[in-house]
Amino acid sequence: MTTMLASDLPLPRIGRGKVRDIYAVGDDRVLLLTTDRISAFDIVMAETIPMKGAVLTQISAWWFNELEGVVPHHMISADADAIIAEVPALRDHRASLTGRAMLCRRTTVFPIECVIRGYLSGSAWKEYAAQGTLAGEKLIPGLLESGRLEPAIFSPATKAETGHDENIPVKRMREIVGDEVAYTLESMTRAVYTLGEKISRDQGIIIADTKFEFGREADGRIILIDEVMTPDSSRFWAADAYTPGRPQPSFDKQPLRDYLDAERRAGRWNGEAPAPALPASVVEATSQRYLEAYRRVTGADLKI
Repeated sequence: MTTMLASDLPLPRIGRGKVRDIYAVGDDRVLLLTTDRISAFDIVMAETIPMKGAVLTQISAWWFNELEGVVPHHMISADADAIIAEVPALRDHRASLTGRAMLCRRTTVFPIECVIRGYLSGSAWKEYAAQGTLAGEKLIPGLLESGRLEPAIFSPATKAETGHDENIPVKRMREIVGDEVAYTLESMTRAVYTLGEKISRDQGIIIADTKFEFGREADGRIILIDEVMTPDSSRFWAADAYTPGRPQPSFDKQPLRDYLDAERRAGRWNGEAPAPALPASVVEATSQRYLEAYRRVTGADLKI
């Protein structure tokens, strides 16, 4: 499978994120094409990570199948042949679609990242350690870094086009989307995380925190969209190495972050774009981390 930095399909492209290219399929569907681009510290690298796009797409597809009957979602198919049957204009682009494309229902997206935290880590730990709060709301004293939060904390954020999303109180979320929608989004977030956390723990992975997006279909139904419990949207930890009270190694772009941190400490990079060139060893190690995340979550090797 060749790596992909950017896609070029014979469909109207309506969006391009750090990782995904989004195409319109008529008025009621979209095609999400996950490239092998990778970002760290809000900077997109020049290099691609082999198999990364396929891992993100196929983990999401696996979860959408697991979530049937739990919450409604946007996936129609993540199989290239099925997508081509639905969209014949793509028949000459099977190589670009294989493994990395998902045909989805089109929605109006809510401007909220629905973050749920089962463990205290990352930006949440930094705020708690400094102020004893999360998004300005007080938490109980004495919590440890990477400590389990029971119950899990629903911690919405505003969606940023560039830079970091901003954690907001649930009260602010209600002001943005209304009380009824806010209740629905939190309830669906908790339902998905509860199932995902249990399944992943049985496979030896702790989902410390994760974020979901939701959209409204034309008929008013609210559904789960975008990616679901992937290494990019979640913090994955190995259950057998988990030790509260310190940071945990994660199953995602940790080799990349470690390399960039070392370059910055050595004074060879100022932390701004462009990032330094990535050695082949860092690219390979990062690719293997993504593939291992797929194996751990699904219980099988990724076959494309």
